[in-house]
Amino acid sequence: MADVTVYSLFSEFDIDLFKSGKHFRLYEKLGSHPMELEGVKGTYFAVWAPTARSVSVIGNFNGWNEHEHRLHVRWDASGIWEGFIPDIGQGEIYKYKIHSNNHGVVTEKADPFARYCEQPPKTASVIWEADYNWKDKKWMDTRKSKNSLDTPFSVYEVHLGSWKRDKDNNFLSYEQLSEDLVAYIKDMGFTHVEFMPIMEFPYDPSWGYQLTGYFAPTSRFGDPAGFKLLVDKLHQAGIGVILDWVPSHFPEDAHGLGFFDGSHLYEHPDRQKGYHPDWKSLIFNYGRNEVRAFLISNALFWLDQYHVDALRVDAVASMIYLDYSREEGEWQPNMYGNNEYLEALSFIREFNEAVYGSFPDVQTIAEESTAFTGVSKPVQYGGLGFGMKWMMGWMHDTLQYFKKEPIYRKHHQNDLTFSMTYAFTENFMLPFSHDEVVYGKQSLVYRMPGDEWQQFANLRLMFGYMFTHPGTKLIFQGGEFGQTSEWNFQQSLDWHLTQYEVHAGVQALVKDLNKMYKSQPALYEKQFSPDGFQWIDYGDHENSVLTYIRRGHDTKNDLFVVCNFTPAPRENYKVGIPKDSGKIKEILNSDDKKYGGSGMKSKLTQLIEKPWNGREQSIELTIPPLSIVVFQ
Repeated sequence: MADVTVYSLFSEFDIDLFKSGKHFRLYEKLGSHPMELEGVKGTYFAVWAPTARSVSVIGNFNGWNEHEHRLHVRWDASGIWEGFIPDIGQGEIYKYKIHSNNHGVVTEKADPFARYCEQPPKTASVIWEADYNWKDKKWMDTRKSKNSLDTPFSVYEVHLGSWKRDKDNNFLSYEQLSEDLVAYIKDMGFTHVEFMPIMEFPYDPSWGYQLTGYFAPTSRFGDPAGFKLLVDKLHQAGIGVILDWVPSHFPEDAHGLGFFDGSHLYEHPDRQKGYHPDWKSLIFNYGRNEVRAFLISNALFWLDQYHVDALRVDAVASMIYLDYSREEGEWQPNMYGNNEYLEALSFIREFNEAVYGSFPDVQTIAEESTAFTGVSKPVQYGGLGFGMKWMMGWMHDTLQYFKKEPIYRKHHQNDLTFSMTYAFTENFMLPFSHDEVVYGKQSLVYRMPGDEWQQFANLRLMFGYMFTHPGTKLIFQGGEFGQTSEWNFQQSLDWHLTQYEVHAGVQALVKDLNKMYKSQPALYEKQFSPDGFQWIDYGDHENSVLTYIRRGHDTKNDLFVVCNFTPAPRENYKVGIPKDSGKIKEILNSDDKKYGGSGMKSKLTQLIEKPWNGREQSIELTIPPLSIVVFQ
């Protein structure tokens, strides 16, 4: 048997922190770490496997022989096996062979803390720890001003495997994306990009939401240095990076976290809490200290090692409710007799406190689909502590409204106005996400009624309504140019469509909406405050017209917005506006010919000393068909 040198990176304090669930930099200790010990180069390995009888490191370097390199178990009941193996280093592939004390179960596992993995369908871990020379200091020094809640936050949601592919339908590399994707996002004016999960995952149809390599960027597009380059280039271009993060569940793949050491180590042993019936996956044991430390360490890892600016936490509702997707009798109430998963709620609060405590200039964003209160309220005030929450109700109501024929919309105006009754109960992000363009839902533009002109006019109007509604914004790839087919993760977006006027028009509008959002303080300074929004008139159902004001800190920057949700122009339409509004000018009209519209002008009259809509003055204007017009 080959020698494994007794060695440890853990101090007694590290172990105490780990056992108590408070060690949030475990990636510095657990996993594989190339190093030099007493003049000999090699790799230190450490893995948590408390139910193990033996743990061996296996790989090409020892012919996958489990008898060659057996790790040493620590004496302190931490369940950590560790040791230094000489003469192996960067690029070697490996797994852990674990013999369990639980009925002799034998498992062969990838390293939960591996920094790099073999490209699927291969499943081994890769020893990897390389320096990277970051060039984003300017961004990192100033990102607090780009990431705060009173700044523009316009997000482009991207699936790296399908945003664009080469002519042979192969993935673009991280290096290629650092040129093409970065240039595109910068040109379109988005402030942030959100990547659907880039952590290693075995199964392409999961879109990345079934993770096995929590600390490894997927090898589909290159090595970890390549992903760091992509983040670096985005930062140099002034673009923030959001990662989808999935602490809600993980797959049962044989090489993954499930039944890791022959016991329910990472997953909850009770299937009512440990198995997700919808996704056929396992659920983390949020009450186990070491599991909490694993997850929070993982969150901080991406913020620390990859300079990530925000984490969007997937499927929060599935974590916080014991009865999520479960029928009567398939779940047990908590100690208070209700359906809240107390340990998960406690974990989420601790996660947010740890993130903001270590990185006060980043954001966490919750994908939480219920009316759970206080999601974006600070923990010290009884909330969950997220910076923002996806406004799922707004998204569903808006899409439901827009798919109706305009003749019927007068009966459903409440679908649009209802959001303002709760718009400021959370710090909301308005999403049109990937989930809305799959599984037979159709693309955004093909959900619109009418002929082609009306469909694209509706899409432009919907985006304009989104950008003038309080809250931050998110658009999934392809929506910004009116992709006509549903999203297909196996192929590139239909970029050839942008040569056509209607598609190029939508793209030009989204570009100008981003420009307007970033240049008009009224749209972002009070985007989470009721002081930033005021209805002029939400009751004109008969004409399907909405008018409202957006406000920032300075009244001279106020905007007023007029939306016409029918294809009938509204001529000599009277709108009440506040006294002392000064000179009024149009700054955006979604019916402009450059966007593929009809080119109808708003024909705005100057102020009339005639009260209207409860205001001292009014103006008259023409509202083009299926349009939004913004005035300053």
